[in-house]
Amino acid sequence: MRLEYFQMLDAVVEIDRSAATLKAASRVPLGSPVFEGHFPGHPLVPGVLLLETMAQASGYLLLALTTFQRMPFFANSKSANFRSFVRPGDPLEIAAKRIHAGSGYAVMSAQIIREGECVCDAQMMFRLVPFPAPELQQHVFSEGRRLGFLEEG
Repeated sequence: MRLEYFQMLDAVVEIDRSAATLKAASRVPLGSPVFEGHFPGHPLVPGVLLLETMAQASGYLLLALTTFQRMPFFANSKSANFRSFVRPGDPLEIAAKRIHAGSGYAVMSAQIIREGECVCDAQMMFRLVPFPAPELQQHVFSEGRRLGFLEEG
């Protein structure tokens, strides 16, 4: 997890295309400029970055389900629940599931689990559009390879 670069996932652990689910893993870094202001003496991962973590897991699931043919863009979240603080060094498991597929959009649910406890969850909607730029498509492919679920090619 590299908070300041919005690389929220360290690895995709499992994708089940038939169940439309993904499991990912990440470890919160011990140090990050993010913690300098959030909060001095009591560093916490901002809720918005936890929401981004769930959105990224959901987005990579959608990329896998569409074989990287459509780019998922986070459109909204009607509910997000934060139950516990997330601190530097915490190991995180991220689970994402597609709960509805529409024409050009998808509804997803996701949660972050730390040591068996759900620390947050959300329901999110994504728009699925053609990649707007070749550079973005190449970056997304590169991230898929870094996360360990997209083969070279």
